Amino acid sequence: MTYDLIIVGGGIGGSALAAVMARAGRNVLLLEKSEHYEDRVRGEWIAPWGVTETRRLGIYDLLMSAGGHHITDHVTYDESLAPAECEAAPLPLGIFAADVPGPLCLGHPRHCQTLYDAALAAGATCLRPVIVDAISLGARPSVTYTHNGVQHIAHAPLIVGAEGRQSEVRAAASIPLHQDKPHHWFAGLLVENVKGWNPTRQAIGTEDNFGFLAFPQGGDRVRVYGGYALEEKGRFNGEDGARRFLEAFRMSCAPDNAALAAGTPAGPLFSYFNNDSWTDEPFAEGCVLIGDAAGWNDPINGLGLSITYRDVRMVSDILKETQAGAAPDFTPYAEERAERMRRLRFAGRLQATLDMEFGEAARERRRSYHERKSADPTLGMHGVAIMAGPENAPAEIFTEAHRARVLGLQPA
Repeated sequence: MTYDLIIVGGGIGGSALAAVMARAGRNVLLLEKSEHYEDRVRGEWIAPWGVTETRRLGIYDLLMSAGGHHITDHVTYDESLAPAECEAAPLPLGIFAADVPGPLCLGHPRHCQTLYDAALAAGATCLRPVIVDAISLGARPSVTYTHNGVQHIAHAPLIVGAEGRQSEVRAAASIPLHQDKPHHWFAGLLVENVKGWNPTRQAIGTEDNFGFLAFPQGGDRVRVYGGYALEEKGRFNGEDGARRFLEAFRMSCAPDNAALAAGTPAGPLFSYFNNDSWTDEPFAEGCVLIGDAAGWNDPINGLGLSITYRDVRMVSDILKETQAGAAPDFTPYAEERAERMRRLRFAGRLQATLDMEFGEAARERRRSYHERKSADPTLGMHGVAIMAGPENAPAEIFTEAHRARVLGLQPA
């Protein structure tokens, strides 16, 4: 059992790469551990620059045919601002990428299944559910796995780790994973029967001890997220946790949130840390990592899919350009990804400080920021990195001097 490429992990990144490489004529084996894709409370929002990556990969139309939904404007709410003031001039989201009307949303289970089916249709060998028993790298990589109760060994010149944060391929390659300290808790929930929310508007806001984000998914469904302090670990535990979570969205500064609070939970409520993780070099002899396996950005930026799609595009381009029998050189991918993630870490930390810290000092910091930003829009340039791509924001934005200016601090 020999292939050109073995991909461990048939989620969004792994299935997208399998589809692209199978279409390019490569003999691909895709191994997925789950029998059915489930709501993972993430992976449903693609920034405009990520939408551009899906077009470059040739899968944008596929995602739209599966129910992809574009969001076209954005409103930021805050307890220091009157709602009418926030809603008077919503930010148009079609300004960040050519021919992209705004972020693209698609439910995570359907997103995964659509790409898995595309990989299968393109000629990839796609197996699920699979238990990966062993991974061997180096000069002759192989994966030992069990499928339908039978153990197999498959060989390929390259194994791709696309299986997420607990990557077995990363562990087999002994690639170190760096993580910073968690900043706050972040919980997510899919809500249906939402009546009265603009289906093309996303929003973010902070009031008292809670920060929220809302991303409509089309129809009457909205994916909502809420941030709260680390010391409130059990705030939404218990059988009625989802309902108490939605009640936290009722804010004076964002009256339309009442529509979210009145909605019906349509999936699990999961809480997780907001922090960043990264690898210095996401490849080794016989393997390369993509998506969360190679490190992830603070979820407050919502860029997991955009990062993954660029990873898929860059790795697939390198593989398609590598002549048969030659070892691919992933150095350009590693260098670009390192700088990309550095910039996005900066943007995430800044966003978290502004929107997900609570108390009097944080409230005054946000009030001051919004007041100064109305006179100097460059204070919000980290948002350009999030929406248009980190390479499209000036380099000086990612400096401590700029951070101090945004937060109203004196430079060190």
